Amino acid sequence: MKTSTIKQLKDELKHRSQNELLELCLHLSRFKKENKELLTYLLFESSNEEGYIEGIKLEIDEQFENINKKSYYFIRKSVRKILKDIKKYIRYSKKKETEVELLLYFCKKLKNFSPSIKKSVRLQNIYNRQILLIKKIVATLHEDLQYDYELELNVLEM
Repeated sequence: MKTSTIKQLKDELKHRSQNELLELCLHLSRFKKENKELLTYLLFESSNEEGYIEGIKLEIDEQFENINKKSYYFIRKSVRKILKDIKKYIRYSKKKETEVELLLYFCKKLKNFSPSIKKSVRLQNIYNRQILLIKKIVATLHEDLQYDYELELNVLEM
């Protein structure tokens, strides 16, 4: 089966009734957890971005508490999983401010993590890549937001 383009899908959806669209959305949400999560964000959480960010921060806190600290290998695997989840939530939102907020929070948690990430070059590299990504995104934001986020970045870089 050949996958249709976005334009073809959009044109076909225009010709469907409201009930058919509802059924298609529900059918789509049954197949993948990500589809259901995206639909949940769009329907319930997109109107309250601050609440969405706070909920994700609580989830990040919980994930950091559950990290297996027996070796840096397990820590690294857990940190990559947390980062993968954060990137997924960022994709749902599509807002640069949300992306910066979540990545800054991740970096703060990682910097203050015990045992220190400074003993692991790979963890330090993950941290540094996220800092560079944050800087790149902050450069595209409004000047007032840039100033606020750069203050936070300076604290992280110390």
